[in-house]
Amino acid sequence: MNRISLIVLVSLAFCAGQSGLMAGQADEPAPGKRLVTVDDFGKTIDVGTPRLSPDGKQVAYASDGKIYIVSATAGSPRAVTSTTSKAWDPVWSLDGGSLYFLSDRSGSSQLWMLPLNEFGEAVQLTELEFPVNSINLSPDQSRLLLSKRAPRDNEEQEGKTEPWVIDRLQFKEDAGDGYITNDSPDHYYVYDLQQKSLTPVTSGSYSESEAAWSPDGKSIVFISNRETEPDAGYRTDVWRIDVEGGKDMQSLLRLTDNEQTKQSPAFSPDGSKLAFITAEDGVYGIQHVAIMPATGGTPSILTKELDRWVSAFRFSNDGKWIYLQYDNAGGVHLARIGLENGEIQPLLQGENVVSGFDLDRSGKVVAKVSTKNRAADLYALSNSELVRLTDSNKVFFESIKLGNKEKVVYSSADGTRVEAFVTTPPDFEKDHRYPTILKIHGGPVGQFSYEYDFGTQFFAANGYVVVEPNPRGSTGQGQSFINAIFQSWGITDYPDIIAAVDHVIEMGYADPDRLAVFGYSYGGYMTNVVITRTNRFKAAASGAGHGLIIANYGHDIYQKWYNWELGGPWENMDKYNQLSPLLRVGQVETPTIFLGGRQDWNVPVLNAELFYQSLKHKGVPSRLVVYPDSHHGGWDPRFNRDYHARIIDWFDQYVKKAVN
Repeated sequence: MNRISLIVLVSLAFCAGQSGLMAGQADEPAPGKRLVTVDDFGKTIDVGTPRLSPDGKQVAYASDGKIYIVSATAGSPRAVTSTTSKAWDPVWSLDGGSLYFLSDRSGSSQLWMLPLNEFGEAVQLTELEFPVNSINLSPDQSRLLLSKRAPRDNEEQEGKTEPWVIDRLQFKEDAGDGYITNDSPDHYYVYDLQQKSLTPVTSGSYSESEAAWSPDGKSIVFISNRETEPDAGYRTDVWRIDVEGGKDMQSLLRLTDNEQTKQSPAFSPDGSKLAFITAEDGVYGIQHVAIMPATGGTPSILTKELDRWVSAFRFSNDGKWIYLQYDNAGGVHLARIGLENGEIQPLLQGENVVSGFDLDRSGKVVAKVSTKNRAADLYALSNSELVRLTDSNKVFFESIKLGNKEKVVYSSADGTRVEAFVTTPPDFEKDHRYPTILKIHGGPVGQFSYEYDFGTQFFAANGYVVVEPNPRGSTGQGQSFINAIFQSWGITDYPDIIAAVDHVIEMGYADPDRLAVFGYSYGGYMTNVVITRTNRFKAAASGAGHGLIIANYGHDIYQKWYNWELGGPWENMDKYNQLSPLLRVGQVETPTIFLGGRQDWNVPVLNAELFYQSLKHKGVPSRLVVYPDSHHGGWDPRFNRDYHARIIDWFDQYVKKAVN
């Protein structure tokens, strides 16, 4: 459930210009449109992060296993790679005449280059024994920076028959068999594209990540936790090393030295400054952009007054601005901040979710944007207006009926202002009350947003109003709003989500006698909290939710989090018990289905088993569904379809048939 891994897991329900529907306006389906079905899971086509050509005239992006190019002023995209193999992560050559990209056409992920003239054929540039996972070219594009990790013990042999011998503090990960038995540090190497030679840059017992080249190509900066016990906390620091240093590490220089987390370092274009994302802690701390001299010094926080979660940033070509995307009130917005005066200039706000952007030498911006009830596409940004460049899901969205999605604002029990999204069935009538699903996001540090979500629309298509609150603990409302759930999981945020349901009942949308509750990850935990606090919900679906916190200490991947926020169980057992809904299971009367992955080490299925066994013993209708070979996310599509189908069947059985 940590900040880094679970922002992505806001919901397993697994981010169009300014023309989105106004709040409360019905989305009238065109004749002949059909309802969303379980088979529509995964039907939307994802477009990759846009990459502007050096002259700003074209945009390259990856989609559906191919590389495309489209004019930066709109037009028809054209595929430049074949359908016989997968290609992704395009990067323009300095002269704009070629594209670098990754492809598995030779059997593993390697670097290729495609000349864009009429007779161009792709050329393979690397033939390494290990996969190339990202394109990190030197400023002159003569060298490739690579990260390579030695196999962990549990990966060294298939069908392992020898015991795992564990010495380290952090010995679990949500991958493979779950166990980590050695450090197997990640190190950087430089690959010379002409000489075909691989030279080590870093070495030792510590791992390095998120490296960036200096503008002169002589050094790199990276993120590393090089404390005596790296597994003990979330702290990371920024380091710098000469790329010719080799394994002796003699040129290694620490640039930061404090307890905060850091990520994504980047040099200013002239090499004099260094910017990075930082947070006070690894769980609840809002991510800010910090800047400092490239030789080291005291960082200053550029976005302190913004008080919003920054997820990505870029220097302008002249070094005068930093462009950034940040969470805000259910959207992800784009702005820029002046380095001389700290002025923040909004570039894109409103009902938009920005999930990637690029800018050229002149400051032209292209972005990957989702709008209300629509999947992401690429747009050029002109005077805060969006010019559509791609329409990848036009056919899909023209064929289906969507429920209207609107944002509402209400007061929690203590008067706190809270926001929620409410999605109504496609045939919604205002004088009719509908069965209603309270859907709770994961994280807990995350947010529901304006974008299209299959699960929400699937539930709406089956006749439910779907309520998606952003209670305290969510991003988009500032640091104090997030901090409110510190040592208070399910206590501070519970009134916020219940007030959302009450508000939608007051709106006349929800039938108070036909309510269901559902969530995944922290949302599953909150579902467990809800059914132990009230019996007003006729059914519940708990996906991968915690139940007994002490049972997870040392069993899941979150020992850093527990020790940081709660201390050891022997130090704070009362708090562990207070936050454990399983200990209040005697009060549960709600029919509940529990679902989870067999190999989930993020929130192990043990939690579902404990809750299921308890309810079964009590005689409360319950069901346990365990998906084989599945971790916390990245499920096989057939399991995702099964997951949604089982939940809707459970709700139909206990909610739709409830007596008013």
